[in-house]
Amino acid sequence: MAKTETIVFLSLVLDLFAFTIPLPLFPRIIEWYTKREASDPYGFLSRTLAFVSGVRGLFYKSAQNSQKWDVVLLGGLMGSLFSTLQWLVSPKIGALSDKYGRKRILLLTMVGNILSAIVWIQSTSFASYMLSRAIGGLSEGNVQLAIAIISDITTPESRGKALAHVGIAFAICFIIGPPIGAYFASRPVPAGLTAGGFEVNIYAVPAFLTLVLLSAETLFLAYALPETRGTVLKKVEATTPASGEKKANGKANGHATKLTRSEDVQQKIELLGKLRQAHFLFLGLFSGVEFTLTFLTFDLFDWSNKQNGMLIGFIGIISALLQGGYVRRSMSKVGEGEMARRGVSSCVVALFLLAIVPQLANGASSHIAVRFLQAAAVCLAFTSATVVNSLTAYASLQCDETTDADTGKKVEEHPDLAKGKALGRFRSSGQLGRAIGPILACASYWTFGPSATYAVASAAMFVLSRNMRKLSKRVKSA
Repeated sequence: MAKTETIVFLSLVLDLFAFTIPLPLFPRIIEWYTKREASDPYGFLSRTLAFVSGVRGLFYKSAQNSQKWDVVLLGGLMGSLFSTLQWLVSPKIGALSDKYGRKRILLLTMVGNILSAIVWIQSTSFASYMLSRAIGGLSEGNVQLAIAIISDITTPESRGKALAHVGIAFAICFIIGPPIGAYFASRPVPAGLTAGGFEVNIYAVPAFLTLVLLSAETLFLAYALPETRGTVLKKVEATTPASGEKKANGKANGHATKLTRSEDVQQKIELLGKLRQAHFLFLGLFSGVEFTLTFLTFDLFDWSNKQNGMLIGFIGIISALLQGGYVRRSMSKVGEGEMARRGVSSCVVALFLLAIVPQLANGASSHIAVRFLQAAAVCLAFTSATVVNSLTAYASLQCDETTDADTGKKVEEHPDLAKGKALGRFRSSGQLGRAIGPILACASYWTFGPSATYAVASAAMFVLSRNMRKLSKRVKSA
């Protein structure tokens, strides 16, 4: 099983490396398309920018840097498109993997990712580039299926530790992927360059690199990944609580309890619903912070892309170190629910610090403002290292196992607790938060300013943290 975990981790690194390379390119790509298609006021890009400008104008009346902000907001909407499509398709990908097997569906989604990269290489119009993003949004299934695969091959006691590898892969790739994308953004290919008789995108080199990574990942998975659906696991006696809050059939309030199958299923379904809600609310707030953070550094400190990249890289490095050390070692002792709540509480502090930064940014206090920003970055790194992975591990513990741990015989699986479907729905809720969060955060930032935006977000995170504490207590005493 350790070999399969390694295979999944390596495939995630390849996949997320390919995913993070284009992130810094969005403004440059839009700028290039704008110059190419400026002469067509009725073209797809012109109409899209006009819509974005109209939306921005509802909240942000100032004409200063308005064109630049329209490009930035359009980049955010492009990210929202990807997340929205993931919200729609993730449950279906999970359900298909329950029916046909994880490996088969994963390889099918990889074909879609490769097609997305091919379209990007030849996308010389904004409409064709958006088509490549749409294909990618409908095809991306590596992360959720990796989580399902790890859940298939790990016991409840070891699952949280194993799923920490997903977060480590994210942290590593967000450290190295964006800088490479930024490097290629400053070195576009000559305009009008053709390949195979087709004109290529000005950023065809990172697109080609993405294609190579995805192709290598597909071949690697086809050769090395075993099918894990229906894996029989040996029973392991737990010496600590099953990294969660309690087992369904255990002791509660000092009395021995034994839940019936229907009671156990109902309890798990209700808990999964509350975890999906927490996932949606958290990522809705957190993704807004992520998206507006570079607005803040540009407005207050006039930071360059390099400085912003160093800030994001700093957050990624701290997050990777925390996940590789603290989170993996402490998850089974602390419990998934409590670990997630600690991460949310850390985000409360980060947002509070960010709300203070604008008040200190002018005059002699500017160096103090930078220190507050750095402290907030450390808190955000802890949040990145803990919340999503912990909630995901907690959700996976509610899913039905396909075999009985004592007898090894196949058991009947409740359709709402099948790992692929349940974890697909869980991921879908987070993707909906990622689709909505940046748009609402931008509207608030431009309308009420950064201090008010981060202060309100901090208060909302505090309420979420309190609700998660209540949820944990309810589960313990259920």
